[in-house]
Amino acid sequence: MSDGTVIEISGAGPAGLAAALAVRRMGGTARVYERRANVGLRFHGDFQGLENWTTQTDVLDELRSLGIEPDFEHTPFCEVVCFNPDGVARTFRSERPLFYLVRRGSGPGTLDIALREQTCRAGSEIHFGEPISYFPQGGIVTEGPHRADVVAAGYVFETDMADGAYAAISDRLAPKGYAYLLICKGRGTLATCLFKDFHNEREYLERCVDFFSRRTGVRMTNPRRFGGGGNFGLPRSARKGNILYAGEAAGFQDPLFGFGMRWALVSGAAAGQALVTGEPEKYEQFLRRRLRDFQQTAATNRWFYGRLGDRGYRAVLRRFPEGGDVREWLGGIYRPRRWKRLWYRLIAERGYDSVLTVHENCDCTWCRCGRHGQTAGARFVHSGR
Repeated sequence: MSDGTVIEISGAGPAGLAAALAVRRMGGTARVYERRANVGLRFHGDFQGLENWTTQTDVLDELRSLGIEPDFEHTPFCEVVCFNPDGVARTFRSERPLFYLVRRGSGPGTLDIALREQTCRAGSEIHFGEPISYFPQGGIVTEGPHRADVVAAGYVFETDMADGAYAAISDRLAPKGYAYLLICKGRGTLATCLFKDFHNEREYLERCVDFFSRRTGVRMTNPRRFGGGGNFGLPRSARKGNILYAGEAAGFQDPLFGFGMRWALVSGAAAGQALVTGEPEKYEQFLRRRLRDFQQTAATNRWFYGRLGDRGYRAVLRRFPEGGDVREWLGGIYRPRRWKRLWYRLIAERGYDSVLTVHENCDCTWCRCGRHGQTAGARFVHSGR
């Protein structure tokens, strides 16, 4: 690798900017192409959780090891109040942070703006309003979701309520998903995450507003609606020659609860390092070692969770040991197991498909050229699902 190495990146989300930072850290040059006018425009200042339970290593330490400074606003949370389908609350605590609350969007203090500023300080170019469709010399694709496997609908607002994190598990509020209320420093986010029945998201959201208002006493000032979707699906390959796919463009998102920021940042950084060193095959090796087992486990968890129903949700919440550490409990649920890998093979064969279809000898960032016909996987790309 020489100092003149130029790596082109499609998408200026967390995965794309993590890739650019990794390229610069290794002495290369990164050019990022983003179709929107700024970073974070998919979001509205809403709170999201940067999960901290899938590994013993703290997520902020992992980011630092990748050359990403956590200079965005982040608040550690070690406690969550969870409501079962009957509205009965139980408080779950952990000794170490369960997650770090961050804001997404294009405003000051958000994760997206912090990553943009770090990328620019490192000397990388970001070309806003300039989408790129082809990588003849190779590159990294981090364009975000290409279908909706999960939909979130919610409100961001101001409030005088004390800081807190609340979740509700009920098919009446969020079919096969969960609802949440996050309050931090006078700001709030209330949302429902649906894994089915997407067309009725407004009805579910209003039920969630009523539920949390009655159960927590939250009052929303200046509420503003937001919504979005995400995809997940483990690709057979996240590499097409010298084109690497990272973040949601490859389906790297937690299928169980939709926590994807950590996986986006980690996969983006790994893609940048592999391509700038001229060893794209090492990206696949990294994914097998760091992400694949976790995602297969989470996909298996999602399959079982989707079949629980309200009765099953009650039973799962009762199983949490009194006085236990919820971070350790969740870590055990996400920990790769041999039986979960075997079960994943069964559900993958029955339709748990990848968002990404890789065609060899094609330099499209996303296959649009029509040279390869309509495969089952490509159907999702061209229909926009």
